[in-house]
Amino acid sequence: MNYWLIKSEPNTYSWDDLVAKGPDLWDGVRNYTARNNLKAMKVGDLALFYHSVNEKAIVGIAECVKEHYPDPTIDDDRWVVVDFVAKEKLKKPVTLEEVKADERLGQMDLLRLSRLSVQSVTKDAFDIIISKSQEQ
Repeated sequence: MNYWLIKSEPNTYSWDDLVAKGPDLWDGVRNYTARNNLKAMKVGDLALFYHSVNEKAIVGIAECVKEHYPDPTIDDDRWVVVDFVAKEKLKKPVTLEEVKADERLGQMDLLRLSRLSVQSVTKDAFDIIISKSQEQ
């Protein structure tokens, strides 16, 4: 299993939108690195769902339920989508500031490649984030 982080502006597509839609495609990726990350995803992989812009917090865990296929929203075969389903809302959002403050997370792409919308995450970093979400 691999771990990921997917970013979205909550006023465009939020965690609640994914919950309401059930399995839904993750579209709009127009960066080659992010696209390659989508292509690397397998069914069962987990992704931290990050609200960007105003919130700047990881709010949930999504699961990949369909591997990459051509993006049906555009007539250009360079771009792909995957399908995600909401798996679990985090007990407490983990803010960007909390991630920055934890030296164990210093190598996360979230900090190094802040504009990348689909990022790989190590299992250790994933587990740390989940642990932080359960703190009081």
